Amino acid sequence: MELYDVMRSTPAVRQFTHGPLPDDVVGRILDNARFAPSGGNRQGTRVVIVRDADSRAALAELALPAARRYAAQVANGESPWNPLQPPGVDASTIAATEPPEQMSAPFRDAPVVLVFCVDLAVVAAVDQDLDRVAVTPGASVYPLVWNVLLAARNEGFGGVLTTMAVAEEPRVKSLLGIPDSYAVAAVVPLGEPARRVTKLRRRPLAELAVRERFDGPAFGA
Repeated sequence: MELYDVMRSTPAVRQFTHGPLPDDVVGRILDNARFAPSGGNRQGTRVVIVRDADSRAALAELALPAARRYAAQVANGESPWNPLQPPGVDASTIAATEPPEQMSAPFRDAPVVLVFCVDLAVVAAVDQDLDRVAVTPGASVYPLVWNVLLAARNEGFGGVLTTMAVAEEPRVKSLLGIPDSYAVAAVVPLGEPARRVTKLRRRPLAELAVRERFDGPAFGA
C-alpha cells in the first residue's frame, strides 16, 4: 500500500476473526517497525509477544479496574482519567460499573498481544520537574507502537493501542517478568480485523494546526 493510504486507513481494531497471525508476519511487522525514532537513538524499548491464552486472559482482567473507572466517569459526563480533575464518582460506583466488552475482549480474541515496555534508565524525561503529568518519555516508545500498527495494516492485520492495563503495572510486570526499571507503555492486541474500515473520520486540518501561536490563525483554513 502507498504510505499515505496506510496512514489514512489504519483504524483502532478491537474485533478480530479467528484467523491466525503467523510468526513470520509478526516478524516482518516488528522488523520494519523497529526503525522508529527514539530519544538519542537509545532504543530502550522491548516488546513482549504474548500468545498464551491464559496470559492474554490475565491481561484482560488487569485492564478491568481502569476500564471500570473509565466507563463510570463517561456515564457521569466526565473526561475519564483526566489528570487535571479528580473523578466525580466514588469508589463504590466505579467498582459496580461494568465496562463495555470491547475494553477487555480484544486481549482474549486476538491471537497475539504485544506489550510495549520502555527502559526508564535511558529516556530523557525533560518535563519531570514540571507541575503536571510527564509526557515526553513517551517520545521514545510511542513512535514504535504506531509503526507497528501501520505495518500491521500494510500486512492486512490490525490492532489497537490500549493503556488500561498500565494502571495495574506492578501486576503486569509480575505476570510477564518485566524488570522494575522498565515502564509498561502500551498493550496492543493484534490480529485479522473482523471488518474492514476504509474511511476514517477526523477533524479538518484547520482545527488541528495554527500559525505561529496557539491562538494564531488556523493553518489551511
